[in-house]
Amino acid sequence: MQTEIIATAAKVGTDKATRPLGRLFMLSVLAGAFVSLGGLLSLILGYGFPEFSAANPGLQKLLSALAFPIGLFLIVMFGADLFTGNNALLIPAVNERRIGAWHVVRNWVLVWLGNFAGALLFTIVLTIFSGLVDADPYRSAICRIAETKAALDPFTTLCRGIGANWCVCLAVWLAIGAKTMGGKALACWIPVAAFVALGYEHCIANMFFIPCGMLVGADVSMMQLFMNLSVATVGNIIGGALMVGHLFHRLYGARK
Repeated sequence: MQTEIIATAAKVGTDKATRPLGRLFMLSVLAGAFVSLGGLLSLILGYGFPEFSAANPGLQKLLSALAFPIGLFLIVMFGADLFTGNNALLIPAVNERRIGAWHVVRNWVLVWLGNFAGALLFTIVLTIFSGLVDADPYRSAICRIAETKAALDPFTTLCRGIGANWCVCLAVWLAIGAKTMGGKALACWIPVAAFVALGYEHCIANMFFIPCGMLVGADVSMMQLFMNLSVATVGNIIGGALMVGHLFHRLYGARK
């Protein structure tokens, strides 16, 4: 099973790295919107019972965790390009010399930018303009989320970024091995729900949470936004590229 997953990951990584740039960017925009959809759903469901959640803090985490993975499930089913998933998927192809380091850098940069564009479009049009966070408890909740994330020190953000993409890429790996839609859904839900409940930092999710909070009054500067995103990105690369893509290829890749 693991050898088959590695072989599939290497093929998928090669295909993603050699996609026409226009198609790659549009699929990246789509992925950013999908993640933001999960983020918004996790906000609406997780923070809709403030009095009850105050007495049961695990409930808010559980509801948010169960809602958020819809984004990754849609990405997997529609073949969209997610920066954090690509952190792992391109590494087996590099290790097998199907693609070069330049392909990886080009893919990661363009996909990161496309994900950011998709997240911002979703945040502005389908969240702010739609009035979904105009009133409490959602307005105060998204402001609190944004300010909490922005206030994290860089080392904490880095460590939480490692944990987030370790979970996300484990989900991607499991989804590759699943043969049915239900299996892929379960593969996406369990690890991603775990990272959300644990409070890890996912750079693409933060492209929704922090700007959304800023747009409704959160006390977060542009410098804090990009500091969080940049450090979380480094952590996500470590968690996905090294701890899943490279490690699993070394452990389970076909021996020649």
